[in-house]
Amino acid sequence: MISRYMVLVESEQKLLVMRPYQIYAVKAIVDCIHQNRGNGYIWHTTGSGKTLTSFKASTLLKDNPDIEKCLFVVDRKDLDRQTREEFNRFQEGCVEENTNTGALVRRLLSQDYADKVIVTTIQKLGLALDPSHPKDYKTQLKPLSDKRVVLIFDECHRSQFGENHKAIKEFFPKAQMFGFTGTPIFEANAIYTQVDGQEASYQTTEDIFQKRLHPYTITHAIEDKNVLRFHVDYFKPEGAASPKPGTAPARQAVVESILAKHDGATLQRRFNAVLATQSINDAIAYYELFKQEREKRAADPDFRPLNVACVFSPPADVSADVRQIQEDLPQEKKDNQEDPDTKKAALKTIIADYNRQYGTNHSIAEFDQYYQDVQQRIKAQKWPVADYPRKERIDITIVVDMLLTGFDSKYLNTLYVDKNLRHHGLIQAFSRTNRVLNDTKPYGNVLDFRQQQPAVDAAIALFSGLENKQDPKEIWLVDPAPVVLARYETAVQQLETFLQGQHLPARPEEVANLKGDAARGQFIEKFKEVQRLRTQLDQYTDLGEPEKAQLETLLPTDDLRAFRSQYLETAKRLRDQQGQRPGPDGNAPGVEQLDFEFVLFASAVIDYDYIMGLMAASTAPGPKKQKMTREQIIGLLGSSANLMDEADDLTAYFAGLPTDRGFTETEIREGFDAYKAAQTAAAQAAIATRHGVAPEALTAFVAGILRRMIFDSEALGDLLAPLGLGWKTRAAKEKELMAELIPLLKKMAQGREISGLKTYE
Repeated sequence: MISRYMVLVESEQKLLVMRPYQIYAVKAIVDCIHQNRGNGYIWHTTGSGKTLTSFKASTLLKDNPDIEKCLFVVDRKDLDRQTREEFNRFQEGCVEENTNTGALVRRLLSQDYADKVIVTTIQKLGLALDPSHPKDYKTQLKPLSDKRVVLIFDECHRSQFGENHKAIKEFFPKAQMFGFTGTPIFEANAIYTQVDGQEASYQTTEDIFQKRLHPYTITHAIEDKNVLRFHVDYFKPEGAASPKPGTAPARQAVVESILAKHDGATLQRRFNAVLATQSINDAIAYYELFKQEREKRAADPDFRPLNVACVFSPPADVSADVRQIQEDLPQEKKDNQEDPDTKKAALKTIIADYNRQYGTNHSIAEFDQYYQDVQQRIKAQKWPVADYPRKERIDITIVVDMLLTGFDSKYLNTLYVDKNLRHHGLIQAFSRTNRVLNDTKPYGNVLDFRQQQPAVDAAIALFSGLENKQDPKEIWLVDPAPVVLARYETAVQQLETFLQGQHLPARPEEVANLKGDAARGQFIEKFKEVQRLRTQLDQYTDLGEPEKAQLETLLPTDDLRAFRSQYLETAKRLRDQQGQRPGPDGNAPGVEQLDFEFVLFASAVIDYDYIMGLMAASTAPGPKKQKMTREQIIGLLGSSANLMDEADDLTAYFAGLPTDRGFTETEIREGFDAYKAAQTAAAQAAIATRHGVAPEALTAFVAGILRRMIFDSEALGDLLAPLGLGWKTRAAKEKELMAELIPLLKKMAQGREISGLKTYE
């Protein structure tokens, strides 16, 4: 039973165990097919792992001899690509790309076991069944029409109401159809004319798929902490009465508000954002406004320009790929029918700007490549700045319809809305922001510029799945800022009371005087709660000046930074002790169970680039250029967890720089890289000598691990083989060697996870 619902991701050396609701959904589909009980749909909220659920269902059906084919059907080319990549991540090579309709037809007719599960778009399948197609694929597929075929539709609230769906049902009379959706179509949100143009007579998801097989709503997912709650801020123009819901705001006011709030909303650009606009013309206008603001403020030394991208589909005369993409972009499809040449010219300018910013070579003729690149840059926000510099990142992506459904990135946390949204469209758009990451992302952030609270409340009520009288907004939405601010005040008071209870003044420098690991562990827990609430409050876009002043009064910024430094120093000390002092009287009670949550203390501002810039500025002659002294910079290193593993090296390198001349930032970087390489080489050579292995062999072993970010246990055996040890002695030697090597590997990995390393920790 357990192994049946596991997925081994071989390329990452991970074993994924399905969650209970995923198991129930797969079992419901498999049972329905086994008993031949018609069709059904799975209501699993966006972000709950529908792809893994559908993959497991497909692979189990692959071994069912009664089923001829299992088709996983998506409604957009980009989702076809995304789904194939996910399926092949779960099982390498399990799904091939259907480059065209002919390739799809060949695989449908193939008897190969590898072709039993097929991922395709509904458009390609529709073309294959089109009797007017010049290649007459429908006749070729006739032998398949009386077979038992299973079709699983992804995002089935969008694509299953038109001619393509009708053609599929007619051609495969014995087929069983299953849909996955996070936002079903009910009577309240059904629309009369669907995207395919067929008058659907208010058809609902249940009308199409007969019955609901398993629900796991966003309410369930929030309560299980599988997705985040939302913070929704309704923009209030200054000096004016609140406009009516749905009213378009002044674009300049929107841009100024975004520029003022973006750094706070995205935790100093650790995350990125999407701006949803009402039309292509609006998207173009916003793009130009951001460009103008960037030029206007360029002379301001404190202005950090935002990297703004814009993506909308061009008029559909460019390629079949674009026409396919537009099938699910009704607003863009409609907009492109009016003045298409102007829109095409604007998109060419946008792509040209993009090419200059990022050194790419995209064109409107290959729009799909540009669109893929934008998506990859949004997702690349996950990499450290040292690996993926800020100049390569996208801070805000302006869209009309694109990216508002189906797109997933844990590092997208903010949605700016200047677009009328309702029902499933609203929930889908909001859900781009609520993927779980860690405590630095406490909720999905939405800043609505159209006063759409009635629409938000109605959508929450419709999709909550609650049948009792509980208000779903209490589950879906975070507490207002004043409530969280009161909790923060309590947490600060508890920290002060704790220090005073230890007979110490409530000052950061006094933390070093705490006696015993039990007291240090209590400090960790007390201040971690302070930092967690502060991180949450820092991302509220509706904090006014009085609330900001109260935050500063409760715990001034300098004291907060000093407490962070003390926290990191204390946490490192306790972390190094964990697991190393066995016995009932070893570690103080609770120390072994401490979770330090270093990610909460990783500053998005005090990063590698920032420190290098400060170092260079501090060496420049004259007071104008010098922002901070060397001592101040070294002190700053201790307040950010993302530099924790390199802080000692940075401190030693910076302290040893000559003081008789200035250094450029490039010289500082190159010098530190050389210093770090020398330190690492010396550390590896010392480890090799202590354990009797060849230094060059150990260097190659470490390089191989870091190249793949996977720990190779067989390579470890090969490394120790020349020592000629018996199995018991070799196991002890492996343990001794890894005890020294793991800290070095983690330091060299710079925060990235090395798969398989935990086995030796």
